[in-house]
Amino acid sequence: MDNNNLETITFGGGCFWCVESCFNMLKGVQSAISGYSGGHKDNPTYEEVCTGETGHAEVVQITYNPAIISYEQLMDVFFFLHDPTQLNRQGNDIGTQYRSVIYYKDDAEKLKAEEAIKTSDASGRWTGTYVTELAPFEKFWAAEQYHQGYYNVNPNQPYCSAVVGPKIQKFKKHFGELGMLTDSE
Repeated sequence: MDNNNLETITFGGGCFWCVESCFNMLKGVQSAISGYSGGHKDNPTYEEVCTGETGHAEVVQITYNPAIISYEQLMDVFFFLHDPTQLNRQGNDIGTQYRSVIYYKDDAEKLKAEEAIKTSDASGRWTGTYVTELAPFEKFWAAEQYHQGYYNVNPNQPYCSAVVGPKIQKFKKHFGELGMLTDSE
């Protein structure tokens, strides 16, 4: 992949284990890294973020080639993977660290994010009012190494087998049919 034309996007859609795993399967995505954004503490740890007191969200920072996968396609995947109508939670994961959030780098990206929210809302995929937060990107802190590729290493961990695995299978079926997955998927 030509590294000169890569872009990044950072967003949170609940537990980062599932979001990261899915985005790493997409054609045009160079990397999806689990981490934290939106808080007030430098170098937060997972344990600190889990308290909800640092203000961070669990996020994934995606580096991608826009000539292969568009911002709009990434947003479609983002809204497929989580329920943007649940405030500060995704299923049984409850707390501000699990909020639905898109971090934008400039006004143009903010407009694209607003448009993506409208498009997803109009699709009727989710019922209820969207609560996805739009916030300026400030800083991304990579999560601890053991969180990177967590599902791939721990598919039989109870949370992974009960929650992450079924979500990944649904993702693979849908986006595989659209031809968006790498050949290894």
